[in-house]
Amino acid sequence: MAEIVHPLVRSIRRGLKGRCPACGEGKIFWRYLKVSAHCPKCDHDLARYPADDGPAYLTILLSGHLLIAPLLIFPIIWEAPAIYSAPIVMISVGVVTLLALSSIKGGWIGLMYALGVKDRDAALHTADAAD
Repeated sequence: MAEIVHPLVRSIRRGLKGRCPACGEGKIFWRYLKVSAHCPKCDHDLARYPADDGPAYLTILLSGHLLIAPLLIFPIIWEAPAIYSAPIVMISVGVVTLLALSSIKGGWIGLMYALGVKDRDAALHTADAAD
């Protein structure tokens, strides 16, 4: 189990804001989801923190529970004709997912920073050991 190397909440909060988890000033991303190699302010190496599928899984989990589950409760959604309700639901889920994904990926990088997990620790993953 990884030990907490840096302050956990502060690192995740900075990542959620899209800022460097080390200094809190530089931007993590140079494009929508492309992680900068180094922080422009403190020159911290940001590319060494793995953010493979975790942010996508967490985004799907959150959008499914926060959007899809409540929609199943309201009868207007599942009683309305699909030609009206399906595009509205799909567009709203798509927009929320795309808006949340970059913040969640930044928070994930902040989590990896706080736990001290680096790219070279990839050999410790259980999926890799099973191969």
